[in-house]
Amino acid sequence: MSEISSRFDRLVTIMNELREKCPWDKKQTIHTLRPLSIEELYELADAITEEDWQGICEELGDLLLHVVFYARIGEEQGKFTLKEVLDGICDKLITRHPHIYGEVQADNEQQVKQNWEKLKLASGKSSVLQGVPQALPALVKAIRLQDKAAQIGFDWTEAKAVWGKVEEETRELQQAVAEGESAAIEEEFGDLLFSLANYSRFLHIDAENALERTNKKFLRRFQRMEEQARQSGKALASLSFAEMDALWEQAKRQEKP
Repeated sequence: MSEISSRFDRLVTIMNELREKCPWDKKQTIHTLRPLSIEELYELADAITEEDWQGICEELGDLLLHVVFYARIGEEQGKFTLKEVLDGICDKLITRHPHIYGEVQADNEQQVKQNWEKLKLASGKSSVLQGVPQALPALVKAIRLQDKAAQIGFDWTEAKAVWGKVEEETRELQQAVAEGESAAIEEEFGDLLFSLANYSRFLHIDAENALERTNKKFLRRFQRMEEQARQSGKALASLSFAEMDALWEQAKRQEKP
């Protein structure tokens, strides 16, 4: 038995013991675990954004525990076993990679993704968009929808054209704002965000990660403003906008190398 196999077996053994002996673990269901699993996934996403490799390692372990936990509950309910989970993903990987395990040709990433979508449709899915989870955050979902549509050729051919769409949606939003119709403003604002998400694909950047980095930057600078205000014996809320803006610029300068 390999070192990895023995450690995986150890995790399964511990999970089984906890399920049988621990009052908290015994009470858990797939529904009580769901929010905890989502939290663990976001913690992993945070660690990845920060390139915290130790954190990534720890969060991967937490997620692996959840996989084993769900499999244990599935077995108790007579729905599936951990063996079926492992066999299922192995079989899927082999089926989805005919350019490795078969005779299909795929010379680049785009061809691989196109093959995936063809295989999904051949397996019975009625739409190339069917596999996008409804519960995904809206920005992530927008990019996944666009990326999947692109696999069958529904896509722009160059970034310049996509930016033209961003400018068009900006003008339409400004027109809706001028007309003052709230429903139209919300719709056009959504169209603009969708177009910007699409533009991120052509820039080869992760829009969700880019926005999260900006969130963290704003948080860091704002807290520095609060600290600067405290050091001067004042509360940030008591300052004028001009004074706060000066602190903001100072906080920005402190970040520059």
